[in-house]
Amino acid sequence: MAQKALRKLSKYRSKRDFAVTNEPSGVGKVATSEHLRFVIQKHAARRLHYDLRLELGGVFKSWAVTKGPSPDPRDKRLSVEVEDHPLDYGDFEGTIPKGEYGGGTVQLWDRGLWAPEGNASAEEQLRKGELKFVMAGKKVEGSWVLVRLKAGRDSREGRRRTRHVCHHSPPRRSSASWTIRSHNSGNEIPAAAAACGMRLVCVMPGSVFASRQ
Repeated sequence: MAQKALRKLSKYRSKRDFAVTNEPSGVGKVATSEHLRFVIQKHAARRLHYDLRLELGGVFKSWAVTKGPSPDPRDKRLSVEVEDHPLDYGDFEGTIPKGEYGGGTVQLWDRGLWAPEGNASAEEQLRKGELKFVMAGKKVEGSWVLVRLKAGRDSREGRRRTRHVCHHSPPRRSSASWTIRSHNSGNEIPAAAAACGMRLVCVMPGSVFASRQ
């Protein structure tokens, strides 16, 4: 892993004991992709939420989204920005032991490709506090925006809060409680990617992030 990306994971690694948790440490080799990838994980921790992770700069920029992304543009989901995660977290499912940071069950809920919208880069948009982007996955597709809010009294550790808003309603999806890995045929992303005008390069059945080398 590039040293720059590894430095971004210092906070992630400091919060975890990898002798106890089976979460990826971030030192594993990850398959490369021509396009940026995203993953959404259902996380039954102290409070049930959904973790939105967008690949950027060799890591996953991550937000904990209350109730998960909504296809209804009227719904505004509070999203707490958390530490960057390693890319091999995109394949992670399992139970984080009680007492460990984020203890609880993690399930792969959706994953696919994403791209920033507009002329500004994703990094520039994040610095300005408003990221507009498109996602193409099995359950989630269409345009979304993350808007930074001013830190409130309940903001901890100086974390920024963002509001998650859908720009337009994508087709509504089933809310069945299965996970993406156990039902992944390797063909779930292309149709959604095509609908968003994105060209799919390669999706490996059962794993999008782990290296096959």
